[in-house]
Amino acid sequence: MEDEVKKPLNFIEEIVESGIRDGINDGRIQTRFPPEPNGYLHIGHAKAICMDFGIAQKYNGVCNLRFDDTNPTKEDVEYIDSIQEDIKWLGFQWANVYYASDYFQKLWDLAEYLIKQGKAYVDEQSAEEIAKQKGTPTEAGKESPFRNRPIEENIALFHKMNSGKIAEGSMVLRAKIDMASSNMHFRDPIMYRIITSHMHHRTGTKWKAYPMYDFAHGQSDYFEGVTHSICTLEFVVHRPLYDWFIDQFADSAYRPHQYEFNRLNITYTVMSKRKMLQLVQEGLVAGWDDPRMPTICGLRRRGYTPEAIKNFITKIGYTKYEGTIDISMLEAAAREELKPIATRVCAIFEPIKLVITNYPEGKTETLTSENNPEVEDTGTREITFSRELYIERGDFMENAPKDFYRLTPNGREVRLKSAYIIQCTECIKNEAGKITEIHCTFDPTSKSGTEGGNRKVKSTINWVEIGSCVPAEVRLYDRLFSIEDPSGSNEDFRNLLNKDSLCVIKNCKVEPYLKTAKALDHFQFLKQGYFTVDKDSKPESLIFNRTVSLKDNWAKKA
Repeated sequence: MEDEVKKPLNFIEEIVESGIRDGINDGRIQTRFPPEPNGYLHIGHAKAICMDFGIAQKYNGVCNLRFDDTNPTKEDVEYIDSIQEDIKWLGFQWANVYYASDYFQKLWDLAEYLIKQGKAYVDEQSAEEIAKQKGTPTEAGKESPFRNRPIEENIALFHKMNSGKIAEGSMVLRAKIDMASSNMHFRDPIMYRIITSHMHHRTGTKWKAYPMYDFAHGQSDYFEGVTHSICTLEFVVHRPLYDWFIDQFADSAYRPHQYEFNRLNITYTVMSKRKMLQLVQEGLVAGWDDPRMPTICGLRRRGYTPEAIKNFITKIGYTKYEGTIDISMLEAAAREELKPIATRVCAIFEPIKLVITNYPEGKTETLTSENNPEVEDTGTREITFSRELYIERGDFMENAPKDFYRLTPNGREVRLKSAYIIQCTECIKNEAGKITEIHCTFDPTSKSGTEGGNRKVKSTINWVEIGSCVPAEVRLYDRLFSIEDPSGSNEDFRNLLNKDSLCVIKNCKVEPYLKTAKALDHFQFLKQGYFTVDKDSKPESLIFNRTVSLKDNWAKKA
């Protein structure tokens, strides 16, 4: 047994012989992005992705994608596919795809090696008993009654853990370190636990004992040649254990080093995958890609671009201090990115009929409207004009105050966007007294783009032509939660959902130009906000999602 303990493991010899540890990566930096495939990526992961892939890009290094698939009870191929899609959409490409399960045999061999060194043992206590014996940060823990069982017995029991004949929770493998350490993670941490209730998505039923994150992560970094293992700040206290495991078998100058930065917290948002899964499973949102969710696929469906997300992350930076970022900064990044690329169009949310009584019946004409007047060379499009139009109901007021500069019956003139100047002559009401139709006259010499079109009026209103406009459904999204810090509240986070986070407008009228718009095309609905075409939109049933309003409306509410 003594000779067997001292014999180096074959995979360590193989690593040395392959030169991975000597002159690692020819001196280049190597990082990895290591998501657990138990949910969809969110914007906090986007921050980590920008760090992991960004460092490798900047220094001509390597960044690999490694799935931390050590817990088959929560993992799914659906999540693996979505993670890869999101990384590519953000504009990054991994050098290689790895899985922690690639190393299950190596990790198992290493665990056996530590048992034979007298540095690991099988514990048959319950999780509650182990937790109780760990003590507190100011009080030493108590040793397990199984801590000093013979090496041969530990090896036999360790193999038994993977036999499929031992119930979950009845045995664990623990590292033997120091039950009196001031670092609670050193108090004989669990290395392996039994999982028999779920089959692994890659290894099937081969394994019943699975490594814990703290054991698998550092070793996986070492096997792959990672130089910079970047984590969030909660892993600072894990770093000594990360190093301890590697020190038990690594004997060269090469060591992966763990670095930590602050995680991303955003107001009016939850960043817990567990809570997001609850929202999805309980039908409180319409799925992982619900545009109100902070998931990357949700932000994509809402109309955020990769550049907007990356610019936001660049602005907030990386620090060693935890904090919370105001969601208005993310929204501002979206506006800044969309402003030069979104085509300006008219969309009427609450249409009311407008009749130009002195315009010839049956006549139509083609006018020209700029696609984006703030950016040169974005072109123009043709719009149809006729006697009957739709305007926004809120752009007309029968008894208007002096500071209302839109359409009223008091003789004030307004301009129809990219068209003519009009003034109201009367409004028609139904039996209930509701205005159903507005009558106006137009100045035929005031056509936009002509000499008479330079005449100035105080207001311009939007419109669409009744005969050619297209119906659409518009979804106005707002912040998912009603308070700034839903995760910090003592109340159930599901009771803090913003009841006004989604408003659906069914009777919207839009320009026919939008009929050929494709999913994720970007538009500015004039005076309404920035919108994108939803993935479920079709030419015969258009659907638009509001990405952000034109201004921060919550600042006014505050």
